[in-house]
Amino acid sequence: MPPQPYHHGDLRRTLLEAARSSIESDGVEALSLRQLAREAGVSHAAPSRHFRDKQALLDALAEDGFTRLAAVLDDAAGVEATTGESVRGRFDALTATYVDFALEQPILLGLMFGMKHAPDARAELIAAGQASMEVTVRVVIAAQESGIIRAGDPHRIALTAFATFHGIATLASGGLLDGVPAAELVADARDLLWTGIRAE
Repeated sequence: MPPQPYHHGDLRRTLLEAARSSIESDGVEALSLRQLAREAGVSHAAPSRHFRDKQALLDALAEDGFTRLAAVLDDAAGVEATTGESVRGRFDALTATYVDFALEQPILLGLMFGMKHAPDARAELIAAGQASMEVTVRVVIAAQESGIIRAGDPHRIALTAFATFHGIATLASGGLLDGVPAAELVADARDLLWTGIRAE
């Protein structure tokens, strides 16, 4: 079907979802606004109503990725908990959710963090990235206030957890775990990290 005039219900969302699929299958360099417009059945100029160029699309894709990540982490964190068992359950749920997100879309994840830490990163993108980290920080603070885990900078504890599981996911997506199943390594890392932060 030839491209149609612009009358799409939610072209911005359609383009973001198509772009996410495209980079996972073909890489960031192959991403094309014209191709996405063809797939959406609109004119090649229609995407410019939402993204002035490919870079603007990548910026939006990275920001949207962080927004979705924060949402799934927030769901995983659940309600506030005050017992050791429930705090550990929230910790395990957060790590599993993050690793699943990372393994399902490794190219997007690399794009997200690469663009967030670029010298010219947009303020909105940085804020979206911080929001996803703040979910873990809130869980750490709640656990500290209830005496379940030790005192310390909650942001540093959250960052340590993030670095651990981001690293596992990155190695797993690259096939670099020397045959060790990612789920087993995640479970081992949870136990080791939890032992380290648990209150005496």
